Amino acid sequence: MLILALVSWWYGSGWLQMLVRIREHIERALDTFSLLQLLRTFFAPFRQISAGGVRGPLGVKFRAFVDRLISRFVGAFVRLIVICIGLVYLLLLGVASLLWMVVWPFIPLLPIVAFGLLVGGVR
Repeated sequence: MLILALVSWWYGSGWLQMLVRIREHIERALDTFSLLQLLRTFFAPFRQISAGGVRGPLGVKFRAFVDRLISRFVGAFVRLIVICIGLVYLLLLGVASLLWMVVWPFIPLLPIVAFGLLVGGVR
């Protein structure tokens, strides 16, 4: 009876719980890396450094323009690195999740296979 309950859970609600956990991990990764927000703000100044307006002579305005331009390139570079790391992480998470979904149905069979290998003399 216990084995029947385990098999019933494993291929029923256990399967669904595993899928929910995978979805939660993917959602957490998407929230952690905020890829869409990083893309929307790709050329925004890095940490809003030199983002404000400047009054004064042309030289001061030009320097502020260059500062903002450099800040935007630094921001784009940092965001690009975070986006790449996030995409690699999501790719690895997707592959691991797919592998886990493929292996999940066969895990209850492992003790039977191990016993068969033991009896068969395989080391």
